Amino acid sequence: MAEQIYMTSAEFAELARTSPETVRYWRHIGRGPRGFKVGRRVLYVAEEVRSWLDQARAEQAGSGRA
Repeated sequence: MAEQIYMTSAEFAELARTSPETVRYWRHIGRGPRGFKVGRRVLYVAEEVRSWLDQARAEQAGSGRA
């Protein structure tokens, strides 16, 4: 079984080209990939983050918006 790679909120934000505050807001409202706490830090499974971004891009393309 392949080892999972985890991302912090800051790494997720960098990949999504947004702010860590936006990522925290998405988590608060239940939008985006699921995160989990390890101590005070929230982590995300990198593969789930990439899948979520791919899905968001596909939905955007399907709606005809850029």
